[in-house]
Amino acid sequence: MRRCFAVLAVAFLSACAGLAGLAQKPEVSVAGLNLVQFGLFEQRFALKLRIQNPNDVELPINGLNFEIELNGQPFIKGLSDKSVTIPRFGEGVLEVMATSTLGSALKQLRELQKGGRERVDYRIVGRLNVAGSVSLPFERRGDLQMPAVESPPRKVLPPGSDRT
Repeated sequence: MRRCFAVLAVAFLSACAGLAGLAQKPEVSVAGLNLVQFGLFEQRFALKLRIQNPNDVELPINGLNFEIELNGQPFIKGLSDKSVTIPRFGEGVLEVMATSTLGSALKQLRELQKGGRERVDYRIVGRLNVAGSVSLPFERRGDLQMPAVESPPRKVLPPGSDRT
């Protein structure tokens, strides 16, 4: 029993020693978002998350969970057990799936229909699970420029035409 405990302690300490060079939190941002499935009760999105490692040690990620808010309202949630190793002073992109409920999608649609918005505030928050059972929190806030929606050109009617 003591031998088993000693092996586990050594494994844990060596995992922590490998991450001892983490002076800064990794940064996670959304690099892409595509609607994959639209259903009555939920919507599925494929996300590309860019993970940047500003540290002098590699970051062996073996899972993550996250939530994204738009305009202060919950929008999508996701998690992944995919593994990726982010090199020291490097970055990588992890493709994950996320889900939105009908209620959160309708709230966002109502908010966008109000009009007059030039920007949408967003927040992504979550945790990266790193080899050795270490969990690193992340959070990023920002805003996105709303795409300009042009109204279709009006047809010019010949003089004397009725507009009915």
